[in-house]
Amino acid sequence: MIAKVHSAIPYGYEGRLIEVEGEISQGLPNFFIVGLANKTISEAKERVRAAIRSSQLTFPDRKVTINLAPAELTKDGSHLDLPIALNILVLSKQLSSQDLTNSLFVGELSLNGDLRPVRGIINVVEIAKASGFSKIFLPITNLPQASLVPDIQLIGVSSLQELFLCLKHQKPLPKTPPKITLKTPLKTTSNQLSSLSSASNPSTPLLDHIRGQTLAKRALSIAIAGHHNILLSGPPGAGKTLLAKTAANLLPPPTPTEQIAITKIHSLIHPTNENLSTRPFRAPHHTASDVAIIGGGSQVFPGEISLAHHGILFLDEIPEYSRSVLEALRQPLEDRQISITRAHQKTTYPADFMLIATMNPCPCGYVDDPTHPCTCTPQQIARYQKRLSGPLLDRIDMFVTVQKVDQKDLLQPLPTQTHEHLTVQSHIQQALQLQHIRYHQDNLYNSSLSSFQASTLLHLSKPAEDILSRAAKTLNLSARSYFKVIKVARTIADLAHSSLIEANHLSEALTYRKR
Repeated sequence: MIAKVHSAIPYGYEGRLIEVEGEISQGLPNFFIVGLANKTISEAKERVRAAIRSSQLTFPDRKVTINLAPAELTKDGSHLDLPIALNILVLSKQLSSQDLTNSLFVGELSLNGDLRPVRGIINVVEIAKASGFSKIFLPITNLPQASLVPDIQLIGVSSLQELFLCLKHQKPLPKTPPKITLKTPLKTTSNQLSSLSSASNPSTPLLDHIRGQTLAKRALSIAIAGHHNILLSGPPGAGKTLLAKTAANLLPPPTPTEQIAITKIHSLIHPTNENLSTRPFRAPHHTASDVAIIGGGSQVFPGEISLAHHGILFLDEIPEYSRSVLEALRQPLEDRQISITRAHQKTTYPADFMLIATMNPCPCGYVDDPTHPCTCTPQQIARYQKRLSGPLLDRIDMFVTVQKVDQKDLLQPLPTQTHEHLTVQSHIQQALQLQHIRYHQDNLYNSSLSSFQASTLLHLSKPAEDILSRAAKTLNLSARSYFKVIKVARTIADLAHSSLIEANHLSEALTYRKR
């Protein structure tokens, strides 16, 4: 007798259908799993056997062979525990194959028969929906993530025994929870902004908590309003890291499309996370490996650049990162995705993040500081600054020098209200709404435009064109830098509610280009 149960596994950023085939035959009692299964799936034999017995069901005393098709696809993870157990129950005639029609099953089994969450559940639900399945049975703890995918019936179960009784019609199916409705408000009030600011991350600072740094705050608001990459340079203690962390509370909430993408990528690492309603802020240490930053490994997991998708990647003291990591950032900064190729798998993960990086002007950090002598030689300074290659710097939109705050300003009391932060947050929200209207998309920003889109969608006044033409020759701008100046100027114009890029907008954008 042969039985079939349908399941799915995450495979990179997508999902793959798996057909769990089972055969029971005469012979010594034994249990085999074939079909290019890795160690985790091979160990499912003991989990499944114990779960079936703990659920007061019978494990057959015959030879059982389970095949995971397609056989050439490497399978990894504990997603197939539940379908393997159901297959055995069908083979032993404790369940009927008609009970499983047009349904897909996924979940990890504990030894007592309880269902545990699995990673990449959105990948599984999406491939099941695309393949025409009407119902998905999954661990109840995976429901918050899975419910982000619309138009498919999700049934959360807590144990193998509960599922068995439901399939035998001895117990009603668990009620499907209402779908989560994600909405992005067209207008955001000051009260909403205040709640967003406090709810995003209460431990992060606000703009009102930063003394001085008017120019740096202005640059940071422009960068966030257009999702531009920015590099903050200045002496130690000037407030570069503080400014970068403030960005976490300036970020607007993700759009519905972005929220699904954020949750999907994070569910590959953290299966129990609920849907993520805030944008990620990733700050890996400079000792992190290439695989940790870029992604990869034996199971080709996403790295920090993908976990920062639709959020911020913060690289503090960027010259301290390894040269291989920095050079590997060049392609995802341009293409907003990363392709990882291994011997048996090629995966493309999204990596549409905003880069905020900080650095000192020299190894000791005090070159050109009138109050502190620099101890670095010219060779050390040149070697330190050359750690960032020209092609990498060309992919950064804005360069800002952060000056040291006067000591007398450090003793000034902090304001009790957050007027500055809320005002800037409101301006950013309005600028983003203008971009959504202009591009007829809720996840396309000024910085994301291609050169062709920038040349056709962004319009400059005649004085602005003249300034840009002269600056391109004077600063010897590359084609990429040329369009980056235009895109930054467009964001400045959006913050000023201007439909045209004027001369003053372009002049300010040019001040943020590296000389």
